[in-house]
Amino acid sequence: MAADADPRAHTWAAAWMCVTLTRGLDARQVLSRYGADPARARPLDADAASDLLGDGGAGEVSLLRAGRIGDFAFCVEEEGAIGIEDDVLAKLSLGTETWGVSATDGMEVFQHWRDGECVEYFEPGMEHTRAPQPGPWWDRVQEALLTPGYEDLGMAPVVVDILDHLGVTLDDTTLAGPWPTLMLPLDDRPAEPLGDSYAGEGPVPPHVVVRWD
Repeated sequence: MAADADPRAHTWAAAWMCVTLTRGLDARQVLSRYGADPARARPLDADAASDLLGDGGAGEVSLLRAGRIGDFAFCVEEEGAIGIEDDVLAKLSLGTETWGVSATDGMEVFQHWRDGECVEYFEPGMEHTRAPQPGPWWDRVQEALLTPGYEDLGMAPVVVDILDHLGVTLDDTTLAGPWPTLMLPLDDRPAEPLGDSYAGEGPVPPHVVVRWD
């Protein structure tokens, strides 16, 4: 992590969150690959976007905010965790590559996908999710999380390390600005077959074989 990359300037990534970063796409393409209609997106700042959630009367929804910075498109979810799903990451990374980080319901996950395939997946600190021959991000993520002074910031140090690696600025000030935003009711998304997944909870790491018999 670069010395000037400060996780404390990325408080949006310190609690419940799910973020993806994909090379070469734009916001409309990203929202479409999430299963949303990009024509419904409106440019809203962070406060106006949060107001869309209201009192939760809309049922189960995911609040998606997307945009492009340099060569990368991002999508940040303030509510929901669509970006952790293997079918979404496969679509996002088709013909390119996607990095994803999530911290939801006490489960923290790092993922790297390339051209529809998961090339690295693990839960930081959980040795049983570590591949026999770990990819380059296992050590980087562990080191970021152990950086003195950032222990209370959740996965923010990991997000910052990825952003720094990709040359993307997505700090609190940047994300507070107006970006294409929409609420996607989860009931509106087509059901996906269970497939080879951890009971639908996330992608299978490349080194794991799942059998249902």
